[in-house]
Amino acid sequence: MASHSAISPHEAADRLAIRELIDAYAHCADRRDAKGQMALFTSDTRFLVFMDATAAEPTQELHGRDSLAPVFDNLNTYETTTHFNGQSTVSLDGDRATAESYCLAHHLSVDGDGQRSLMIASIRYLDEFVKQDGGWLFAERRLMVDWTETRPSVA
Repeated sequence: MASHSAISPHEAADRLAIRELIDAYAHCADRRDAKGQMALFTSDTRFLVFMDATAAEPTQELHGRDSLAPVFDNLNTYETTTHFNGQSTVSLDGDRATAESYCLAHHLSVDGDGQRSLMIASIRYLDEFVKQDGGWLFAERRLMVDWTETRPSVA
């Protein structure tokens, strides 16, 4: 764990901006703002999904900002979602940074008969960021699913 007894205002601003980027991703997901979510990534981004965090190869690998639209559009299959971001560890290196952040993602489904189910996913994001034009963007995002649970949900 890094010591922050003498953190510079510049470093503090970068750390805050990166945390706000992580939170903006979750906010856009829950508001179904795919265009806003895509704008958080570099044009040449990589997005890798590991439905099993222990797997050596990703379940899905996307290249480029435009390729993200179908992934983010998939959230529309749920009635609603709520992403709770937890702790994150950020390492800064000039205009580049890496982070690991935790998220509990709640996905509510309602079938044709009105039956509700709740899928909860414990996710870790392994991120690489780049600072472009004074703002931070995702250069690469690895979505690691540690576990999921699906259960009935009552209104």
